[in-house]
Amino acid sequence: MTEQTMSRERRSPKDLNLKSSQKKPGTDSRLPPLDWARGHGPITGALSATTGAAAVALMGTATGMPEGWPLLIGAAGAIGHGIGHTVHRKLTIRTAVARAASWLVAGGWTTWAMAHGPLSWAAAGSLAALGIGTWAATSHTAAWEEIAEEERFSAAAQAAAAELDAKRRDIARDWQERIQRVCTTEVKVIGVEFWETGAGYSLEAELPGGGVTWDRIGARARALAADARLPLGCTVHVEEGEAQGLVVLDIMTKNIMKEERLYPEDYSPLSILTGIPWGLRPTGEEIRVFLREACALILGPPGSGKSTFLDVILAGFARCTDVITWVIDLKMGAIGIPWVTPWLEAQGLIDPDDPDDKAPAGTKPGIDWLASTPKEAIRMLQAALRINKARQLHYQKLMRKMDTNLLPISPDLPQIEILIDEGAEILAHANNRREPEKRELAELIKEVMRTTRAMGLRKVLTAVDGNLSSIGDTVVKRFSPVSAALTSGENSGHNVAKLFPKARIDTSQLNEKGAGVIADSGADGFAATEFKGWKSQPSMVRKVVLATNDRRTTLDAVSVEAGGDDYRDRWSPERAGWLVTAAHAARLGDDQDGGETSAEASTTTAVLDHSEPPAPGSHRAAKSLGLSYERKPTDDPDVLAAQLMAEIDKHFGTTDEPGPPGGEKPGDSGKGNGDDGDKGGRRGSLGLSYERKGTDPQPTNEGASPAADPDESTPSPAPPAEGPDWLPQALEAIEAAGTAGMKVGQIAALVKRDRKTVRQALQEAVARDLLTYRENGPQSAFLHPDHA
Repeated sequence: MTEQTMSRERRSPKDLNLKSSQKKPGTDSRLPPLDWARGHGPITGALSATTGAAAVALMGTATGMPEGWPLLIGAAGAIGHGIGHTVHRKLTIRTAVARAASWLVAGGWTTWAMAHGPLSWAAAGSLAALGIGTWAATSHTAAWEEIAEEERFSAAAQAAAAELDAKRRDIARDWQERIQRVCTTEVKVIGVEFWETGAGYSLEAELPGGGVTWDRIGARARALAADARLPLGCTVHVEEGEAQGLVVLDIMTKNIMKEERLYPEDYSPLSILTGIPWGLRPTGEEIRVFLREACALILGPPGSGKSTFLDVILAGFARCTDVITWVIDLKMGAIGIPWVTPWLEAQGLIDPDDPDDKAPAGTKPGIDWLASTPKEAIRMLQAALRINKARQLHYQKLMRKMDTNLLPISPDLPQIEILIDEGAEILAHANNRREPEKRELAELIKEVMRTTRAMGLRKVLTAVDGNLSSIGDTVVKRFSPVSAALTSGENSGHNVAKLFPKARIDTSQLNEKGAGVIADSGADGFAATEFKGWKSQPSMVRKVVLATNDRRTTLDAVSVEAGGDDYRDRWSPERAGWLVTAAHAARLGDDQDGGETSAEASTTTAVLDHSEPPAPGSHRAAKSLGLSYERKPTDDPDVLAAQLMAEIDKHFGTTDEPGPPGGEKPGDSGKGNGDDGDKGGRRGSLGLSYERKGTDPQPTNEGASPAADPDESTPSPAPPAEGPDWLPQALEAIEAAGTAGMKVGQIAALVKRDRKTVRQALQEAVARDLLTYRENGPQSAFLHPDHA
């Protein structure tokens, strides 16, 4: 009883808010809610002590309790709680005396009341005096303890501050001497701030007069790091301070660039207006980029972690509630396949890797449009220009209301971010008259960059390097204030020099994958600085797609109407059927022959048609891409492959799909095959085994393509006079694969032979002109002569 009376328990605001939030609905009391779990204070403690003593006295008188017991209990409480607990808690002597006295007085009053009767005015008066005395004593000791505790904290803080100040003074003195020694410049360090991550600290210094600028120290940053004997991978970053005449040095003492950091499992909503995290500074702080009015250019040589970095960018766009993402990737759409895989699973077009973890119904693609061929990319960019004009006309009143010249971006009126992998290289074809398609695409890229800023259409382009031979001209640099250069695998450092000619950063220390230099030259941007990007995994892509599925926005009606059929039919079987083939190829293990790994293949994107539902009977009214094939666990792989190819030929005989350059036969006449303009006789990666004529009818609404004339189909080669018995089967499969061809690993799995045996037999077939071999590194493949 007395322990509860004398104890002090502090309440945190969080606890108070929690209790107050439990108020019953309908109550309208202005009094604070009762908290039955709260400890006693001076008032409630005194009340508890007096009422407890009175209750014990009444019960003891009624039951004949020995009179000495209350006094013994009070003495035990004085020793145990009053002295022992106070010493254990390291409280002051005042608290010990007050507690011991309260226990002894309460025990003495109870003993006296049992002897003289607790129901007398004398007993009541003395009990009231006891309560007031207890309250006064506990209030005084509580206040005293608060003062003593503050003094202890203050003393500890002062000691820590003194120690920190001494450390700061030592660091300031060392760096003043170092700058004088290395840069022949006298400076005065006026501030030292330690980073919260413990990976380094920042110095602010005053420069001397006489025209000395911060550039003199910046030019000697690498020498300063060497003089300070910093660990490998740690740099000294120098930039101008808040005012002219000040310089700031960021000094890394721990190489966080070497640490592999996965993309944080924080898929909370973002906005294009409040910035998107792209990586970490050396200080451990997030780097946020603002892309409402800015395009971005990313340079990254092979092996620098660029594909992983693009996944991080797409994850940021997916988290934004006011962004629509389009992707152009002419390398078979590789950057987007993992972003569309959950949607394909939900549609039943492919089997999930884990049967118990299938994407739920209603899952949408992680991006809104994917272009994997120049023709589809041209459709996309032409639609973007039409959307830009339509927004200019239809949203003038809204912009006047908001008093702005920029389109007010919101979830109802989203920004369109177009990510173009190797997009800067496409600009190199701007003057290429031999490839008019790529030339048109290059001109469209530049036009969209120049004309669509105000209406919320921006781009993120990537390139291997920043040479004019790669990016064509300087337009992409002028319109890309946000720039990043990944430095792993790039020994010369010319990418950093191309993007940030004034930066003095030792790129030789930034050789970890995902590390590089980033800057934003916009009005509210930041100077070039080192950064480390997060590492992404295929599982991360899947988690982001599913976590953001319900909050990813859709394109506004005005933009959908302006995009027309090019936008509404972007996921039609004729234009997107190749996605199922690509997904199945990835699941069947295309990397068995050293080809694209699952991590590289996990860089592709796809988007769902968010426009109004099509009319019944149209080709878009069919379920997803119109495939009804579903794999069973007990199916034989060879039978499954044959069924899949037959199903694809049935539904997507005219699919415009990506293929390697030179996929057409030399003898193609160039006649159109319908609106898409494909050349006659083209055989895509969907395994078509016939040649369409320019007069062939278009596919019906059910997705079935007309059968080819057997008399005019390309005859299969005669069985070889020599070779293994499985070779004819392999030749037929390679012919059906079209211009994509087949790798040794795929053929070995088909014929159930080891790869060495299969490779030797296929090479012999090449020597007999039954096959051709396309040498392309990891993507090398065997092709039928008609498709070579």
